[in-house]
Amino acid sequence: MMATTMVPVVLAGGSGSRLWPLSRTQYPKQFLPLCSDGDSQHSMLQQTLLRLQGLPVAPPLLICNEDHRFIAAEQLRAIDQLGPILLEPAGRNTAPALALAAMQSMPQHDPLLLVLAADHRIAAPQAFREAVTAAMPLAEQGKLVTFGVVPDRPHCGYGYIRQGQAIEGGFHVDAFVEKPNQQEAQRLIDAGDCLWNSGMFLFRASRYLAELKRHRPDIATVCRQAMANTSADLDFIRVDQDSFAQCPSESIDYAVMEHTDDAVVVPLQAGWSDVGAWSALWDCHNKDAAGNSINADVLLHEVSDCLIHSKHRLIAGLGVSDLIIVDTADALLVANRHRSEEVKHLVEQLKGLQRTELDNHRKVYRPWGNYDSIDNGARYQVKRITVKPGARLSVQMHHHRAEHWVVVSGTAKVTNGEHTFLVTENQSTYIPIGTVHSLENPGMVPLELIEVQSGSYLGEDDIIRLEDNYGRAES
Repeated sequence: MMATTMVPVVLAGGSGSRLWPLSRTQYPKQFLPLCSDGDSQHSMLQQTLLRLQGLPVAPPLLICNEDHRFIAAEQLRAIDQLGPILLEPAGRNTAPALALAAMQSMPQHDPLLLVLAADHRIAAPQAFREAVTAAMPLAEQGKLVTFGVVPDRPHCGYGYIRQGQAIEGGFHVDAFVEKPNQQEAQRLIDAGDCLWNSGMFLFRASRYLAELKRHRPDIATVCRQAMANTSADLDFIRVDQDSFAQCPSESIDYAVMEHTDDAVVVPLQAGWSDVGAWSALWDCHNKDAAGNSINADVLLHEVSDCLIHSKHRLIAGLGVSDLIIVDTADALLVANRHRSEEVKHLVEQLKGLQRTELDNHRKVYRPWGNYDSIDNGARYQVKRITVKPGARLSVQMHHHRAEHWVVVSGTAKVTNGEHTFLVTENQSTYIPIGTVHSLENPGMVPLELIEVQSGSYLGEDDIIRLEDNYGRAES
């Protein structure tokens, strides 16, 4: 008998706005190494996949949006976990996303789909793997398994699952309970039969599609139309944008799990957190004797129960407690730890003011490397650019700015108008306004250069791409 194939389906489309300023729209929390648990090198997405080692899983299927596709692909490639990356044209919640994943995976002998979020912390990976192993026979029997976290306290930020009749490996689901108030949360904990809803699932692809067609045929129909016209681009699979735009937005809980007769829950006790706010990070980090979670160069006196994060400068604190202090290159957050969920209100203000700090860090990552905007003024901007070995920027031109490139280390292959030539350390070249140009790193080490832009308009949308290795649309 052929062994069951299990495909990890990783949902990586969130924005992580409550963890601003570290998490930004263009580089959200799932791509950051926020919860190390002894692993400070890997992002939350990478840790999500690495903790599956030892389970019988196929290459993962990642679902993300267009803006994050190159970050996601690079992080998967770095841990040798590259599989198909399905690009959602628009966010429509989890029920449609998983329908796309199920349809994409059906040619693979109708596998089990292990549905995971890219931004969850699990402190005890072995316990998690044991729960997945316990759930596999249930999924093979046609059950739709959800994983319920054994609660250690009342929590108003999570939905709950009430356990019903016991079944080998888990329990039938008696009911899903909406996020409660504090009094109701305490009552649910006291009842002893409720688990936190983790948002992780295991089911056979065909079973999910059958239940979705039964309970939400409108979603199933639109998703099938969208998947009928996919296109492949490098590592990415694009679904039909016009079709998917018509899809209703709905969670898998509302669309399927609350209506199916085959919902079961497997208890999970593995140090789980959805890392939804800075207070959750304080909860899961190691702390000093005064209760401080510190990831910074600090000088403290009578400081307690604070979270302090900085990579850029010394943080000095005196006589404070219960604060969140997060320092980045272009923004500083100081917040009451007990109100850290309310960071979303600051994010809304940033959005209303159209501040760039909402979307990008000072260092911006691109498929070819990154750039750091180190200085700017009324008619100039200075960037430190790093190009990966073998990578090439698009062939492009600008209507409003000229550029001066100075190579700091490595070797640049430059196309400047009709001429192509090498520029090495301590050499430079000048790109006049309107000149077609490109930059390539032909060497074996990263290319680093300083770019000085000058002109009447220096926005990133003044880039006319004429040729691009990465399939990006013309800006």
